[in-house]
Amino acid sequence: MIRQVVLDTETTGLDPSTGHRIIEIGCLEMIDRRLSNRTFHVYMNPQRLVDPEAFKVHGISDLFLQDKPLFSEVANDFLEFIHDSELIIHNAPFDVKFIDAEFKRYDPTIEPIASFCRITDTLDIARKKHP
Repeated sequence: MIRQVVLDTETTGLDPSTGHRIIEIGCLEMIDRRLSNRTFHVYMNPQRLVDPEAFKVHGISDLFLQDKPLFSEVANDFLEFIHDSELIIHNAPFDVKFIDAEFKRYDPTIEPIASFCRITDTLDIARKKHP
């Protein structure tokens, strides 16, 4: 059985090292390359403002995020959903950098996701196929 998770995030900006946070995670599970009925989707309160440039990309407002859960409230469910899967991500380094930063903030003992998930970057595949 091959378990893959197609994953995407939206963020408050471009760099978690400057305090930017994940505000949305969306995942679809595939088993043997067919969609299962399992999904993981959540909006989160980043406890900071969304940069205007990021808002132009995703349209998710500060007002909308005010009553959403914190990452710490969804971290265990998210970790369980992705654990031991192949993550299929477009521009994976961006998303992985944010996910690792969120998990480190939540629990410094959690290893980087590449240690428990295989990561496939569809942007890298596309660039190789269509240079």
